[in-house]
Amino acid sequence: RHYKKRCQGRMRKHVGDLCLQAGMLQDSLVHYHMAVELLRSVNDFLWLGAALEGLCSASVIYHYPGGTGGKVGSRRAQGGSLSAEAGNRHRPGKDGISGLFCALTSNGINADTSAEIGRAKNCLSPEDIIEKYKEAISYYGKYKNAGVIELEACVKAVRVLAMQKRSMEASEFLQNAVYINLRQLSEEEKIQRYSILSELYERIGFHRKSAFFKRIAAMQCAAPSIPEPGWRACYKLLLETLPGYSLSLDPQDFSKGTHRGWAAVQMRLLHELVYASRRMGNPALCVRHLSFLLQTMLDFLSDQEKKDVTQSLESYTAKCPGTMEVITLPDGLKLPPVPFTKLPIVKSVKLLNLPTSLRPHKMKSLLGQNVSTKSPFIYSPIIAHSRGEERNKKIDFQWVQGDVCEVQLMVYNPMPFELRVENMGLLTTGVEFESLPAALSLPAESGLYPVTLVGVPQTTGQITVNGYHTSVFGVFSDCLLDNLPGVKTNGCTVEVIPALPRLQISTSLPRSAHTLQPSSGDEISTNVSVQLYNGETQQLIIKLENIGTEPLEKLEVTAKTVNTKEKLYGDFLSWNLEDTLCQFPLKPGKIATFVVNIKVKLDFSCQENLLQDLSDDGISVSGLPLSSPFRQVVKPRVETKPLNPQESSKVGDFSHVKTLEAILNFKYSGGPGHAEGYYRNLALGLHVEVEPSVFFTRISTLPATSTRQCHLLLDVFNSTEHELTISARNNEDLILHAGECQRMAIQVDKFNFESFPESPTDGAQLANAKQLEEERQQARGLEINSKLDICWKIISLKREGEASVEGVLNQLVLEHLQLAPLQW
Repeated sequence: RHYKKRCQGRMRKHVGDLCLQAGMLQDSLVHYHMAVELLRSVNDFLWLGAALEGLCSASVIYHYPGGTGGKVGSRRAQGGSLSAEAGNRHRPGKDGISGLFCALTSNGINADTSAEIGRAKNCLSPEDIIEKYKEAISYYGKYKNAGVIELEACVKAVRVLAMQKRSMEASEFLQNAVYINLRQLSEEEKIQRYSILSELYERIGFHRKSAFFKRIAAMQCAAPSIPEPGWRACYKLLLETLPGYSLSLDPQDFSKGTHRGWAAVQMRLLHELVYASRRMGNPALCVRHLSFLLQTMLDFLSDQEKKDVTQSLESYTAKCPGTMEVITLPDGLKLPPVPFTKLPIVKSVKLLNLPTSLRPHKMKSLLGQNVSTKSPFIYSPIIAHSRGEERNKKIDFQWVQGDVCEVQLMVYNPMPFELRVENMGLLTTGVEFESLPAALSLPAESGLYPVTLVGVPQTTGQITVNGYHTSVFGVFSDCLLDNLPGVKTNGCTVEVIPALPRLQISTSLPRSAHTLQPSSGDEISTNVSVQLYNGETQQLIIKLENIGTEPLEKLEVTAKTVNTKEKLYGDFLSWNLEDTLCQFPLKPGKIATFVVNIKVKLDFSCQENLLQDLSDDGISVSGLPLSSPFRQVVKPRVETKPLNPQESSKVGDFSHVKTLEAILNFKYSGGPGHAEGYYRNLALGLHVEVEPSVFFTRISTLPATSTRQCHLLLDVFNSTEHELTISARNNEDLILHAGECQRMAIQVDKFNFESFPESPTDGAQLANAKQLEEERQQARGLEINSKLDICWKIISLKREGEASVEGVLNQLVLEHLQLAPLQW
């Protein structure tokens, strides 16, 4: 009887399989249900599990006619085609297990007309399906050789649970499937087993678990036991694991926000991709994955790992340099380029203005130069809005075509060793631009380090600096500023104007350590200095050299005295520009000469400490012949000398030096830039130190011995350290040694004066003298340069209190007395 029930139960199960394959769904449910009752009574567990699995399969076909192998969550289609379980029991062996993991597909058989009959009695509910699968799997687990069908049941249950969106219960079935022992599986079958497990985990939303089993499948492709490892299959499977570990091969995904995923696992996976690429014989892939590892995982690498990765990268790039080209894999996957934006890290980018001497200036005109948009309207909100956007990005200075332009980057090196950056230059758009590459070496973990990149614009228009390019560890990178987080810029667009000539000046005077700063804020390119004695004239020879590529056509020279409170007599700086302009237009490489006369005339009177040293109370003039000058050496009084012997140790060393400063501005233009109304300005700073030369310490007159003549007595002091000669009209030359004071007599013609008073006593007498002097000038047509003019000017100015006698004498001697060339 026991044997009879077993045979009946197995037969019922077999008939149920045939009905299911024939599309008779209701009949199969009845036969499976009866087989379960018969086999349960005789404890035939293996066939009982098979009958339960068949009952579950028929119920699944009824509930999910679209099949469980399609998209998750597909709904039941009313009146649609039914699905049959593709699954005769497979024969053991390689051919039998190869179809073990196939999906449940539709066989196209029409539905049974009696589908609704007895459904409530024999068809399982969705919850009961899972319970029966569990029971069937538990029965399979009692037999060691039933691992294949046990695994198949687990897979089917997981797909049903995936349709029901019961992920946690599905994971329990998969966890059980992992530990099922399948004996004597080939390497291909092992790879297929782990791949299907990965696919199922993916369907239930366990992405990291799915990536784990797919990585195991990839490692199985290159197992040591395989004679010919499948490195290409291994590489392909490893690429499929990347989404599960939140890893993308696009470096831009790592520049946004915080890092996602486990960095340690990601680095391990990238190392495995590099190794698989190398075993595939593709060095370009090795370089790309190593570059990606170094760029995206730099913050998680230890110092030793950084050194190891960079050494490996250098060894690979020696054979195949890294480029910015997109690598396309055979399956169509594209690997984007990996620019090294962290080697070095750039914190700020600043476009630099040209040096002061090379900056272009726009010539002023009656019309406004700021109107850049042609419009018949005075104001338009659309135009104003667009101008505002351009102003935020455009810089307010200009570059010049053909001139070297600079961009300053603040960078630092995050590596624990010296970083060598080669072939670093600018990336620009808009204007043809010749970037001059630079090479730099940054110390280990250096702070912010300024790097200046230069280039030459070849055409005119708008130029935009988009980024920079580098070559680090043999990898060429194009780093765009838009992809650099946290980079500060003050604008990246600048206007390039037409070419202008370049002027370089060299002078006959030595350079000065004094730097002049004009009030306008412009800088001075060159500063020169000279030391002169009061009244001395010296020539400043300036060579103008055109070092540019455009001819020099226009030149204007102006001078301005700065930072001085001294009163100047006469012209301080004078020149004749016509002689220089005769050499224009000045072609490139040619030199023109420009001469500037420097003549200093200052008032050194009214200095108390100097007058004390020049006091000469012991001089007497009585009884001396007027024809010969009186000479006497002045001996300074001891009590008036400085206490510190280092301050003054010899006669004439009084340190009464005055300073004059002036700026020569050379405004020049030429070439295409001149046609557009641009010019350049070059400033030359002049520092002049003026030392006193001749002082008139005392003045007196002698009584007239003739109605036509009188004599003026002057005490002249030589404050220089050199011997000099003073020449007065109609008088003998007077030679003064260093620190010597002498008295000289000047013969004065009185002309129509009846008397020559030493000093006017009242205003009427002074007015009478001035009137007579004016009449004499009109009658004789003489210039005001005679000795008589000197006398009356001294007397009148002294009377009116406009100036001191010493000041007037110093002024007059510079205007009217001819100083012979100083002999030193």
